[in-house]
Parts: sequence; C-alpha cells; structure tokens
Amino acid sequence: MGQQYFAARPDARSDEGTVRVRLPDLDLELTTDRGVFAGRRLDAGTDTLLRRGEQIVPDSVVLDLGCGYGPIAVVLARRNPDAVVWAVDVNERARDLCARNTRDIGLANVRVAAPDDVPDDVRFAAIWSNPPIRIGKVALHALLLRWLARLTPGGTAHLVVHKHLGSDSLARWLAEQGFTVVRRASHQGYRLLDVRPPPSA
Repeated sequence: MGQQYFAARPDARSDEGTVRVRLPDLDLELTTDRGVFAGRRLDAGTDTLLRRGEQIVPDSVVLDLGCGYGPIAVVLARRNPDAVVWAVDVNERARDLCARNTRDIGLANVRVAAPDDVPDDVRFAAIWSNPPIRIGKVALHALLLRWLARLTPGGTAHLVVHKHLGSDSLARWLAEQGFTVVRRASHQGYRLLDVRPPPSA
C-alpha cells in the first residue's frame, strides 16, 4: 500500500524523470518520480481537464486538489498570475516535487500544502481536480465533501473522472447531496463535471 500514489510516504524507490506538458498555450517540462500519480507521463484525464475544462480562473484563491507533481497547479498559475493556487496532496513526495516545479518555473503564486496544513479560514473560488478514485468510494466521498464545503458562494469545482471509474455514479451521488452537477464535456471516456454547492451552502 505504501507505494500507492495516495500514501502519505510512498516507499517506491526514487527514480526521477521528466514529463512534458504540451498545451496550445504552454510547453512545460516538469520533474516527476516514482510513487506519485502518473509519474511517467501526463495522464489523459489531467490533459483533458487542462485542454477542455474551464479556462477562466478567478483572480482570487483556487485549489488544485490532489496536485501530484503539479501539472494542474503549474498550468493554472502560469495562465493566471493574479490567482493564488493552493496545491494540496497527502503524498509528501508529490508535494516536494510540486514545490520544486513551481520554483524551477519561477512561480510565486502557488502554495503547496498537506491537507491539514491549509488554514481553516481559507476558502476557494474554484477547485480543479483529477480526484483519487482508487482510494475507494467512502474515502473519496469524504474527501470531496470536505473540500467542496470550502467553495465560496458561487464557486465551482471542475472534476475529471473516467466513465469506467464511476464518473456517472459520482455525478449522481453529488446531485443527491444537493450539488448542481453539469457535464461540461466528454472526451475518450472522460467526463468533465462542473460541481456547484447548494444555494444555501
């Protein structure tokens, strides 16, 4: 279990490499390693989120939930220098890589943190996430409820989930909790979901 990307301290032997993030507006090279999510390539879900998801980031505080080595956080921060991007992950190795990548690219608007180190009063105008589906349904639901509760009024979470990993059932569950869920797009089996909290939240 320690080698899973969602472990706090993966025991996979370090073997660093690089991943090229090529988008229409950016071409970045990020340092990666074993023991983190998609450590040898930009995974298709993240690529879909960055290409087809919401591109407008509020010039305020936003969250990359499950940041890994940082592709989402780095792209958001580069595209939106006036936004503050919190990059959160339980994986210590992933956080170290994300922090290193932001430094190497020269980004000053990314805050890398463990989940419990984000101050309680921080709220997010938007959340981006390729959520860790493989942690299991119960843990995933708890994770999403924890962070969706920190959206500001009118805020939106942008999630990418493959249909074979339960995107449609997750959308139904979120709707049952009172969230408004809109499927923004589908691409190669990936669903892009925009999730907004109940009006009273």
